[in-house]
Amino acid sequence: MQLGIRLHDVNSALPPQAQTLERRAQTAREEGFSCVHLALSKVIPGVTFDECALTEGLAMHVRWVLAQNELDTAVLGCYLNLAHPDPDRLRNIQSRYYGHLRVAALMGAGVVGTETGAPNPEYKTDAATHTQGALDTFVRNLAPVVERAERLGVSLAIEPVWKHIVYDADRAMEVLRAIQSPNLRIIFDPVNLLYAGNADNRERVIEHAMDTLAEHIAVVHLKDFTREGEELRAVAAGLGEMDYAPILRFLKARKPYIQATLENTSNDNAVQSRELLQRLYEE
Repeated sequence: MQLGIRLHDVNSALPPQAQTLERRAQTAREEGFSCVHLALSKVIPGVTFDECALTEGLAMHVRWVLAQNELDTAVLGCYLNLAHPDPDRLRNIQSRYYGHLRVAALMGAGVVGTETGAPNPEYKTDAATHTQGALDTFVRNLAPVVERAERLGVSLAIEPVWKHIVYDADRAMEVLRAIQSPNLRIIFDPVNLLYAGNADNRERVIEHAMDTLAEHIAVVHLKDFTREGEELRAVAAGLGEMDYAPILRFLKARKPYIQATLENTSNDNAVQSRELLQRLYEE
């Protein structure tokens, strides 16, 4: 297992001069990580990363900075709403995916990652989010993005999240069957499959997801959760209720050298979380 981190979580509590792409990459390597989840807009401030800005030069620069620090890009994030109801806004969103796919091909990124949105401009869970109509809309709008990924030789990975259109493993399989592309993959985030109504049965939920999606999982996100009333709050690995043994056992048995990036870490606990997961994996 190759442990990584969201690059925008690195140095996040430090002064702005420590939050550049270069300084964050240096710190990530010093903290023992080998790969990153990269959200360009969160680590290169002041730029709107539309297709115009996503140039070959940008790709080469980012690749060089990460290579200098012996870091790979596990995920190039493009977490926009592919179910946006406004046609003009949707075209703009799709164009950003095309640009990210082009940059990913030049950078050698593992996947371009995305969540699956909601059928409203606010990207918020509503009564329609889990409907078949919302899923059909997402699949229809995702299809040309996957087609572009195929042409560029890049993988696009969707991340099931309970609050979004693709909210569980079965729903994710519906998308995979509808698109039928080897370039469409899965980012597996166990905590994102949970909510107050199924958190007590999380072992069953997570095991079903691993069994169902096993061959399609390209990258893993690792974090933990605590409860705040009827809500789950994401926290760094080791600070909540998660039992990682079944997940790490699955990864060790079936996903050799998979890239697994930590989420919701801070300057104070990133190394501690990495060391915990590495120790459990080795055990």
